Order: sequence, then structure tokens, then C-alpha cells
Amino acid sequence: MTDPGFRSGFAAFVGRPNAGKSTLVNAIVGQKVAIVSDKPQTTRHRLRAILDRPEAQVVFVDTPGLHKPEDALGEELNNSALMALRDVDVACLLIDANKLVGTGDAWVAKHVGEAKCARILILTKADLVSEQHLAAQMRAAGALAKFDDVVVVSALEGFNVEGVVAAVTQMLPEGPRYFPPGMPTDQPMEVMLAEFIREKVLLKTFDEIPHAVGLAIDELRYDKRRDMTTISATIYVERESQKGMLIGKGGEMIRAIGTDARPDIERLLGTKVFLDLRVKVRNKWRKDAEQVRRFGYGQGL
Repeated sequence: MTDPGFRSGFAAFVGRPNAGKSTLVNAIVGQKVAIVSDKPQTTRHRLRAILDRPEAQVVFVDTPGLHKPEDALGEELNNSALMALRDVDVACLLIDANKLVGTGDAWVAKHVGEAKCARILILTKADLVSEQHLAAQMRAAGALAKFDDVVVVSALEGFNVEGVVAAVTQMLPEGPRYFPPGMPTDQPMEVMLAEFIREKVLLKTFDEIPHAVGLAIDELRYDKRRDMTTISATIYVERESQKGMLIGKGGEMIRAIGTDARPDIERLLGTKVFLDLRVKVRNKWRKDAEQVRRFGYGQGL
């Protein structure tokens, strides 16, 4: 039973790749629930992050960056992001204040403008630009669609994150709690584990490898006596040459990925972790819509 006046609802974050959606989501909920890198298509899942407060519960929907798709994976990611606009109370268009507003932003704004809900323009990465540049960006972005509010934020600096929360909250209807208090996300555990590992692949590899990687959790087993969780995961690539680079000389790269991923996973699970990573080739999996869905990307399983 919630108190009278309690507000609740869903707010979708949409925008071009690297607009700062996932970084802002993490800043809002106060912990890491979404992976972050400077590579396009870092976000492949439509993730719901939950902010629960005495006066409101806001479910922020982090979506894949909207872009011109080149394969089945890109199409699935775009569809996932656009579908997020259908059933939310607030649509938030995020635009990088440090990049000129372009045709890609206009295309995303068109879809936001067609959403049957409240609309907020959020200019991100404000710490990287001057006030003069920010004002110009605000004018250019504000002309793309009709918005009910405009918010400027820097998630990395912690500037005006509460402003985003306040702007969204005031546009939500009165309603119940959809999720129990203390639940930061409804993302399945296996998906979060796979994403934390994939994030380290993105941070450590270059060229075509970050885009060619798919990840699946094969086994998740907890040993209560040792307080140890064993995780077996397979990293899929599209070519043998990519497999060799991902494993590295003498297994150096794959060990480094596991070493970097382990602390995040241990914080998530609250146990010690043994991580067993393997690399396999699945030829042209990004072009196969069925395979993309099997990995759970876009709309997923």
C-alpha cells in the first residue's frame, strides 16, 4: 500500500550511441547496473534501473543507441530502443552537449516527438563545453521537437543529476510501487554477469573485435562452504583471427579480461568468484536475427 500522492512510472532514455545514457542511469541509481565504454553499441539490452524513494518510484529504461543499422544486430537494437517509447510515461531525449546536433539526432527526436507521453530534452556531458557552446546546443536541440522540459547534466561530475530525477518525477502519475524497495534493476543475473564481462572486452580490444563479440553464461554455481561462485562463460567472435587476438599470446588477453571483470562481479554477487572464460567462433552471428535474439540482445529472448 502506497501513500496518497505517491508517484510512479517509467522514463525511457533514448539517443544516439555514446550520448551518456548508461552513465546517467548509473549516477541516478547510485551504483553500476549498466556497462559503459566509448565503443558504439555498448548497450545491447533494454535495461530497467529502479530508483525508489519515499515519495516516488521511477523506473529508468536505458536503451541501445539509435544508429543506422548495418546488420541484424543493429536492427534489433534499434527496434528495442524505439519500442521503449511505446509504454513509458516520460520520453527523455539525450544529446551529447559536446557534439554538434546532426541529422541522427533529428531522426531520434522525430520518434520522441511522436511519443504519446511527456517529453524531456537532456543535454549531457555539460562539463566538457563552455556556457556559450551549451547555449547554442540547447537552441539547436530544442528546435528538433516539442519538449515539456530541458535539463542540463554532467553525470561524471554529478552535476544536476537530481535535476533529471526531479524533472522526470513531477511528470509521473500517482501510482503503486512496481518493484520492491532495494531492487536497483530487474535485469536477470545471467545477463548482468555477461554484460560485466563484455564490458571488459570492449575496454581492452579495438577495431572490429568489440562489435563482433557476443557473450553467454554457460554455468553459474555457488559453493556455500567456500562462499565461492563459479561462473563459466563463452565469448563468441565471428572469425578465427578474432579468437586468436582475444585469447592473446599465451592466454594473456583472456586472463586480463577475467581479472578486470572479477571485482565488478564479486561486488554484484557478494561472494568470491572463480571465472572460467572460453572463446569460440560463430561465423557472421550478427547478421543472423535468430542468433542475435538467442544472445538476448535487442528485444532478446
